[in-house]
Amino acid sequence: MASIPARAFRTIGKFSLATMIGMGLVAGDALAQQATPSPGSAKAMFGAVTLPTQGPPQSIGFYAKGCLAGAVALPADGPTWQAMRLSRNRRWGRPETIGLLERLSRDAARNDGWPGLLVGDISQPRGGPMFNGHASHQIGLDADIWLTPMPRHRMTAEEREALPFTTMLAKDRFLTINDKVWTPAHARLLMRAASYPEVERIFVNPAIKKKMCDTWTGDRTNLGKLRPEYGHDSHFHIRIRCPAGSVGCTPQAPVAAGDGCDKTLAWWFGPEPWAKPKPSTKPPVKPREVMVSDLPKTCQAVLAAPPVASARAATFGARDAGPTVETDAMPASGNTPPSRIPQQ
Repeated sequence: MASIPARAFRTIGKFSLATMIGMGLVAGDALAQQATPSPGSAKAMFGAVTLPTQGPPQSIGFYAKGCLAGAVALPADGPTWQAMRLSRNRRWGRPETIGLLERLSRDAARNDGWPGLLVGDISQPRGGPMFNGHASHQIGLDADIWLTPMPRHRMTAEEREALPFTTMLAKDRFLTINDKVWTPAHARLLMRAASYPEVERIFVNPAIKKKMCDTWTGDRTNLGKLRPEYGHDSHFHIRIRCPAGSVGCTPQAPVAAGDGCDKTLAWWFGPEPWAKPKPSTKPPVKPREVMVSDLPKTCQAVLAAPPVASARAATFGARDAGPTVETDAMPASGNTPPSRIPQQ
């Protein structure tokens, strides 16, 4: 990685280090939590639906502006994974997404010394905007994986709600990995996930990206898929490319060539991401809530389509759905970065 200019750190020193570290840890949560959405808004409409549509899978629109038809659920339990925060009802995705998560869990357990995945949010039953926690995860092609290894026992639904996140960051140093919690197995897990051709991006905290740039000695071909973004210090976010033949799925621009260990990474450690916006004489404009009409037109039909018979019937591979809790989504941890972070 290109060295981070000393001048940048001197500038950072003018800020309160403790404050900045706190922002790094909670920026996603703080910015993602919102008031209860208004009735009729896209967040309210999609958040109220508990079951997916019948029919073949279809990702409609973009990762952060779309919906999902024909979703299937990740089984709550498998030999090498457990789904977390079941009450959110966000373990739905395309079959390609669910199949990849199961494959990653098996490969990492077999080859990388990782005992199993704790899988966080994927998508809602019909995708669409979530009332908190994420801007993306709307078309069944995003998934969060905890950086906490799976415990040996099968957790109860209550344990899955209460288990705390574990940050990989040191509490007393700016954007620095805590080597007491970070292990080589974490690095192997990330690179295993990046090795799959269908995985287009993996969002990680900038400190994790820097750690990988500085220490990974294996094949670096896929290191560029690890994209720095604040709010990903206790989990990583896999994004799958639009599957072949997915008419209506809007792809994201490919990642730039190279390993990403250059000045584009150094930017995250400088003062710009933390700079306060310039004062304005104009009163701030309150963001308008996203309505269903703001999404692709097909999403209205997705909302109105008949549901499958049950969550169990739509569980991928028809496995035991486990200790499912089918309730309205509860508040989730967020991933929204500061507003001036560039598109990744």
